[in-house]
Amino acid sequence: MAMLWKFMRVARYSKTALPPKVRGIPVHSRHFSSSKSVPSDFAASTTCLNTVELLGKSYPQDDYSNVTEKILSKVGKNLHNKKHHPLWLIKEQVKDHFYKQYTGRRGTPLFSVYDGLSPVVTVQQNFDSLLIPQNHASRKKEDNYYLNRDHMLRAHTSAHQWDLIHSGLDAFLAVGDVYRRDTIDNTHYPVFHQMEGVRLFSCHELFSNIKDGESFQLFEQGHRTAHKQECHTMEAVRLVEFNLKQVLTKLMTHIFGDGLQVRWVDCYFPFTHPSFEMEINFQGEWLEVLGCGVMEQQLVNSAGAQDKIGWAFGLGLERLAMILYDIPDIRLFWSEDERFLKQFIVPHICQKIKFQPLSRYPPLINDISFWLPSETYSKNDFYELARTIGGDLIEKVVLLDEFTHPKTKKVSHCYRIVYRHPERTLTQNEVHRFASRNLQRGAPCKVWLSYLQRPWVLLSSATEKEERVWLWVWI
Repeated sequence: MAMLWKFMRVARYSKTALPPKVRGIPVHSRHFSSSKSVPSDFAASTTCLNTVELLGKSYPQDDYSNVTEKILSKVGKNLHNKKHHPLWLIKEQVKDHFYKQYTGRRGTPLFSVYDGLSPVVTVQQNFDSLLIPQNHASRKKEDNYYLNRDHMLRAHTSAHQWDLIHSGLDAFLAVGDVYRRDTIDNTHYPVFHQMEGVRLFSCHELFSNIKDGESFQLFEQGHRTAHKQECHTMEAVRLVEFNLKQVLTKLMTHIFGDGLQVRWVDCYFPFTHPSFEMEINFQGEWLEVLGCGVMEQQLVNSAGAQDKIGWAFGLGLERLAMILYDIPDIRLFWSEDERFLKQFIVPHICQKIKFQPLSRYPPLINDISFWLPSETYSKNDFYELARTIGGDLIEKVVLLDEFTHPKTKKVSHCYRIVYRHPERTLTQNEVHRFASRNLQRGAPCKVWLSYLQRPWVLLSSATEKEERVWLWVWI
């Protein structure tokens, strides 16, 4: 799934030069797979009101800090590295395919795999190194989890592209958990897992199998068009694009089977040009599965590979697993229910699996409405508050209505919250007790109970430095 790639594509191309040096990572052997993970129980803690301890490091908080305890508790879970987990199965299928299909001169795997890189990155890594403009919408606080102005939980595995290329690699896969504040429904979750793929080519590597290939060049001084960058020759771009689409078509055929129909949709990302989204026809329906493109040469040059041209792609493991295994709800990937997990204990990673649904318990539906507190309010602010209080019991949150007062011009929102437990039936009183208990355990809100015609909870999501926000929430 190209969720984050898609979010980036509304940006305009920026020619701002990157800083000359960003802290890199050690060079590893080409076929090395990094999979060290940090147990979640020891991953995060708040040492004091102004500092967060995460993965053995302390991060001072400031006016940009917005990571909640709920999100911090997910850091270090590394579902993609848990053997027999459905996300692990997808990762291993992709890794196995790349290892076997693409080898070097000595028969060793061409692509290295990194699946244990820290999810804490700098803003430079997550945005600047990828040529994402300073005013781009993807940088907003309401869409990301910031530890402070300089550090954040990565919003995509693309955050590691620059460092890995700078370390000397020219073919790699990077896999990991990524974090985004987003809507609440059966396909969105604030933590999901991505795989990034990058392949760079020298002039000899790209043209060696082409007749009269020695006469072709990678670069020229030209003009940017819809089909190429100003510095690339058309011959080079066509070969890179052909190789990219061939590699990804083979990958999806490996995962979903022969006879798969594929189509490519032109789109825009700040870090690739030309750019595409890949769609597959699965069971009669066209589904988007990833985003990709020819890497912006400015990014490649700044990482020290000025004599090479390359492609990159990004896909979502949850997206592929939900399609392949027919898993209906993204929350299930975090389930510890044996009825779910045992279905994926198979002798071979490529064995066909069709998820057998757990008993479908009835939903518990509540509607809430409130006046928006300020012009800076974002729907993601409320979604984050709902996740903090309701956790994974919340299946969906939908904006039902928006009202503007004709005189005061104040705006109110009405949301519908759908609660559903995957293992049993919920009651209204149980949800009420659950919310109260979570608040008392340290959720970033205060709670007051007032019994009108229905039980209501008064929530405050304000901090001492921010305007106080009061919400009357019917749970």
